[in-house]
Amino acid sequence: MANKTKRPPTTDALEILRRRYVEGRPEMHALVEQERANAKIAQAIYDLRTSLGLSQREFAKRVKTSASVICRLEDAEYEGHSTGILERIASALDQTLQMEVRFVSKKAAHSSTGKSKV
Repeated sequence: MANKTKRPPTTDALEILRRRYVEGRPEMHALVEQERANAKIAQAIYDLRTSLGLSQREFAKRVKTSASVICRLEDAEYEGHSTGILERIASALDQTLQMEVRFVSKKAAHSSTGKSKV
C-alpha cells in the first residue's frame, strides 16, 4: 500500500482550490502562473498611471496610444502584454523598465512544505 501523508484539513479557500484543481496537475499550475504574471503586469501599469495622477486618457496620450489600449493593458485578464508596449510606456513617462525573468526547476517550484506555489 502506498504511504500517503495525510494533510491537515484547512478552511483556507485558496488552499482548498489549489488542492482540488492545481496540485499534481502541471498544466493547471502553468495556467495559474501565467494568470499571475498577467495580473502583476496589469497592476504595475495601473500603479504607475495612478501614482502619476493621470487618467487613462492622459496616460494614453503620453504613450501615444488610445485610452482603450490602456484600459486593456490594465485588465488582469488581458494576455497581450509585450515588452514593446512596456518599453514604450517607460520611455514616454521617463521611467526605466526593469523585468525579472527566472527559470525555476519544477522541483524548486514547490515550497519546503511540499505545497505548490499558487
